[in-house]
Amino acid sequence: MPNQHPASSIQYPVSAIVIAHNAADTIGPCVEALRKVCEEVLVLDTNSTDGTIEICEKLGAKVVQVEWFGFSKTKNIGNQMATNDWILSIDSDEVLSDELVATLSNLQPTPGKVYALDRLTSYCGQWIRHCGWYPDWKVRLFHRKQVAWQGDFVHETLHIPADFQEVKLQGKLYHYSYKNSEDHLRRIEKYARLAAEEQFAKGKKANFVKRWLSPPARFFKTYFLKMGWLDGKAGWVISWRNAKMIRLRYRLLDEKWKQVTR
Repeated sequence: MPNQHPASSIQYPVSAIVIAHNAADTIGPCVEALRKVCEEVLVLDTNSTDGTIEICEKLGAKVVQVEWFGFSKTKNIGNQMATNDWILSIDSDEVLSDELVATLSNLQPTPGKVYALDRLTSYCGQWIRHCGWYPDWKVRLFHRKQVAWQGDFVHETLHIPADFQEVKLQGKLYHYSYKNSEDHLRRIEKYARLAAEEQFAKGKKANFVKRWLSPPARFFKTYFLKMGWLDGKAGWVISWRNAKMIRLRYRLLDEKWKQVTR
């Protein structure tokens, strides 16, 4: 039997949707916080093998095994499976702060509005407040009949009607990403590959300017314009690796086009 939790104090029925894969390190606090404000916590698990499923079920979340169809499609599947129309979309490595829980508990959402959360990211144990990583407002609370996820590759986005109002909520959404340096490097390779696939699918090519000038431009933007230097050593590492990701993206894109012309 799942652990018993106090009933949600939220003033409207909402379903939390979480996409998870081998997220045992972070999924516990994620689900525990969501259970305080959500009538339903629905976890779409994509074949985890590290205990993620057991943790979620023990905490009272409903777990559904699904195939991976990409971020947007998988999240939209979860939205349609939900019991309620209002959706709180949270990643498995994100946790609602106590202040955000209180804000959501006293919120009465209104049709024609979407609600953004103030996300703060942890990099190898350090909160990053510059580098273009913060402020990082993310619309995560919306009505599923009015808003849906879109995008096929790296950056899924919400399609929000132009006349909708975006409301920013008080409290932090803590993002426990990049556990260590190796984790960061793995993600750089993953995102660079996905970005190259996306650009290739759109017929875009890596010209001279993109291959050689975009990486240093990205470093300059992250470290100086976005004041990454104020984050100390972490800011330098993030800025340098941002440039590396851009360089790798265009190299992979160039390789794809070479394979086509062989």
